[in-house]
Amino acid sequence: MKSKHAMRLVALAVLGTVSVPTALAQQSSSYYYVGGGIGQARAEINDERITRPLFGTGLTATNINRDNHDTAYKLFGGYQFNQNFALEAGYFNLGKFGFSANAAPLGTFNGQVKIQGFNLDLVGTLPLTERFSVFARAGAQAAKTGDTYSGSTPINGFNPSPSKREVNYKAGVGLQYEVNPSLLVRAEAERYRISDTLGKKGNADMVSLSLVIPFGRSYAAAPRATAQPAYVAPAPAPMPAPMPAPMPAPVVVSPPPAPTPAPMPVPVERRRVSFSAESLFAFDKSDIKPEGKTALDRFANDLRGTQFDRVGVEGHADRLGSSGYNQRLSTQRAESVKAYLISAGGVSANKISAVGKGETMPVTKPGDCRGTKPTKALVACLQPDRRVDVEVTATK
Repeated sequence: MKSKHAMRLVALAVLGTVSVPTALAQQSSSYYYVGGGIGQARAEINDERITRPLFGTGLTATNINRDNHDTAYKLFGGYQFNQNFALEAGYFNLGKFGFSANAAPLGTFNGQVKIQGFNLDLVGTLPLTERFSVFARAGAQAAKTGDTYSGSTPINGFNPSPSKREVNYKAGVGLQYEVNPSLLVRAEAERYRISDTLGKKGNADMVSLSLVIPFGRSYAAAPRATAQPAYVAPAPAPMPAPMPAPMPAPVVVSPPPAPTPAPMPVPVERRRVSFSAESLFAFDKSDIKPEGKTALDRFANDLRGTQFDRVGVEGHADRLGSSGYNQRLSTQRAESVKAYLISAGGVSANKISAVGKGETMPVTKPGDCRGTKPTKALVACLQPDRRVDVEVTATK
């Protein structure tokens, strides 16, 4: 009953946080975090654990009743190096497990074991969608098993309260959901390899629900798009009137034909629009968000009825991170905008191109934003550099 009640409280807390709206997008891929989880554990209790203390006493165990489930909890903290890998350390308490047996020819024999310890895990995460991710963990844990035995028949020469601590492995898998940038929810199953006081090894399994609180992440405001004024080429100067041909003397000849006036050049319109990366994409993603699609739809509607000569899409990144990573991400984002303008904006595929510029064309000047570590202030200062520029060359 106590485990079911605890799980209900955690579920209510999670439902409450899911209802909180989120209007910010994460910008940092590395951060510290802490968390805690509660769930239920199940331990292996074999007959040898029960009967071995009775050896040499002339007693045997009969009618064994096992209690191998209990409420478990854990506390942990870690560092997320990037979106795929983290190092995590924590404390776990798998609860208490016991048994009760009748000892023939007469008497009772009871036992209880408590399992707790510390762990160090490497956690690998694979994003599935913008909010859902699957993860797996593997690591080492130092678990302490403490036994307590009692009975109506004394057992000479037997320690009633033995304990043992030993390092073994642990592993687990789970599903993670980002409620908002400051709260994550995990559901996972873990297996702990345990050594008991009798020298035997067994497994203890834990199924839990955890809340994770990240620190040091930075976020950008709601999406916005800024457009530069359109450039219109100036009209050409008028052609001078042709000079009349001189009259030859004394021969009369036909006047030369009037020169054909040069055709007026077709007016050319160039329009360059800059979209902030936060308005189009989630952190470290190249899939366009619903808000980003709305902004691109408005841009495409403004160009309806225009005959395009060329549409160029350029992706840009700030100077944080490696050059290779920034080049790759800016190219992927430019290709995503190109594909969306073709499929939903009606732009001809043979008139649009996409290119990634990486961090080579920043808007900010070298002295504007100082520092190299991705602090909240530096990430906010470099926001103009993270963008996608769309330039349209068209004739009316």
